Amino acid sequence: MKKNEIPYKIYLDEQEMPKQWYNVRADMQKKPAPLLNPGTLEPMTAKDLAVVFCDELVDQELDDSTAYIDIPQEILDFYKMYRPSPLVRAYCLEEKLQTPAKIYYKFEGNNTSGSHKLNSAIAQAYYAKKQGLVGVTTETGAGQWGTALSMACAYLDLDCNVYMVKVSYEQKPFRREVMRTYGAKVTPSPSMTTEVGKKILAEHPNTTGSLGCAISEAVEVAVGREGYRYVLGSVLNQVLLHQSIIGLEAKAALDKYGVVPDIIIGCAGGGSNLGGLISPFMGEKLRGERDYHFIAVEPASCPSLTRGKYAYDFCDTGMVTPLAKMYTLGSGFIPSANHAGGLRYHGMSPIVSELFYQGLMEARAVEQTSVFEAAEMFARVEGILPAPESSHAIRVAIDEAMRCKENGEEKTILFGLTGTGYFDMVAYERFNNGEMNDYIPSDEDLQKGFAGIPDIAQNR
Repeated sequence: MKKNEIPYKIYLDEQEMPKQWYNVRADMQKKPAPLLNPGTLEPMTAKDLAVVFCDELVDQELDDSTAYIDIPQEILDFYKMYRPSPLVRAYCLEEKLQTPAKIYYKFEGNNTSGSHKLNSAIAQAYYAKKQGLVGVTTETGAGQWGTALSMACAYLDLDCNVYMVKVSYEQKPFRREVMRTYGAKVTPSPSMTTEVGKKILAEHPNTTGSLGCAISEAVEVAVGREGYRYVLGSVLNQVLLHQSIIGLEAKAALDKYGVVPDIIIGCAGGGSNLGGLISPFMGEKLRGERDYHFIAVEPASCPSLTRGKYAYDFCDTGMVTPLAKMYTLGSGFIPSANHAGGLRYHGMSPIVSELFYQGLMEARAVEQTSVFEAAEMFARVEGILPAPESSHAIRVAIDEAMRCKENGEEKTILFGLTGTGYFDMVAYERFNNGEMNDYIPSDEDLQKGFAGIPDIAQNR
């Protein structure tokens, strides 16, 4: 196919937007391990989960067999405000790199939240409203999820309470103010507003916080307040289901031009973006229809896939959530205060973890300064200032494109550009001032987190 036959941006029509989410678990012969009740160590039932999550979301969380789930019309109508999102052929980046590789990226930053998170936020808020709830609680790292949820709650007139990781709360005041503009109450975590927050601060008075800490606080408030439920921006099966619209749209756009990617790359923190991007392609691989090389990219400072243990662990620092089998650094692991806020989570989605354990994808850990080098190159040639999280995928996409240059291979690369970095200027400032450092935890550092992984029969 000639270069000029593929436009710089490929848009689907509204009528071509997926009407169903794809559940990759339906095509997994070995399913992700079930969530366990921390009290009984038995698989969580719908009744157990309904205390924390909305009823219909519980059904989606536990559904391992339904391949396609209809997207309610109300959610489709909301999606049309910013979807379908563009698939971009990175001609300018290819020219800059002088690579024979063909590079595409799925851009999810063309909404006020600046990221893919709105895809699941509106779904979870919709089900909460449908159930007649008053409001929801959640955590946020970089602030993209909190912003997205505040937008969705404002649209549906729901109360929104966000516990924001303290380091991000301090580094990203404008992200915080966007949430407040949409009506959310934002609290730096850990805080003195919850029992678990007080406990964490007593043990670690100078902590910069973590997603695990913030989850504990949000769950405590949701369970203890009538008419509220907890919602989560990543990790859970239901979230990856909602985010499958990313991959479904990307595949539909590629199919229009007969393009088949060889390599598919996504940044990985909790797994929502990565899982959403790869899901329909992974489905083809699981069904034996086509093969792809998947690469999950995580920060070297929080290397759950590349250096973590595959075990049952708590999803939060306060150990109030169910146990999930995942690649984990231990729920007590407090990552360094780096600038990849949305990737600073101690564990990985059970779906992504199981796929990685089965050898169906590769994982790489990259250092912070190299990520920002890639981010600035991308911004200068493609015209979009990327979020630090997204820039992990950009880093490896560039690396793979340069490998093609060295080998003379014309591979097709697809990566997820999950969001924009316009609220991350403190990070860019420190990088440009030469003040950014690379932190890689030692084996001794990691061992402290591993020591807190539950010593239960399922982990022996």
